[in-house]
Amino acid sequence: VQLQASGGGLVQAGGSLRLSCALSGRTFSSLAMGWFRQAPGKEREFVAAINWNGGITHYADSVKGRFIISRDNAKKMVYLQIYSLSPEDTAVYYCAAQRSGGWLNGRGTSPADYWGQGTLVTVSS
Repeated sequence: VQLQASGGGLVQAGGSLRLSCALSGRTFSSLAMGWFRQAPGKEREFVAAINWNGGITHYADSVKGRFIISRDNAKKMVYLQIYSLSPEDTAVYYCAAQRSGGWLNGRGTSPADYWGQGTLVTVSS
């Protein structure tokens, strides 16, 4: 399984952005998918997760109401729509996959089974 994130870039504060993550492999529909981010000088943190069919989502408190995670199993894609960006959202964003679904139960620190490379989001004030 390989994950490829894309969609990052330079955005002005208040703007929106959609990140995408493409998965290659045969087990996509059975995996919970998540997004994480790592800001400069900080540890990587959980952002959002979605279950195998998109029926259950979970968000970090810091992004609730501004971030929306979705998936398209037919295309093997996961998306993170971000609204009302602020400079505090500047980070490298990573997509990841998990068999256990622990992220959906509030265990954002439970380990991923697969990680993608990051995509950089920079928000200017």
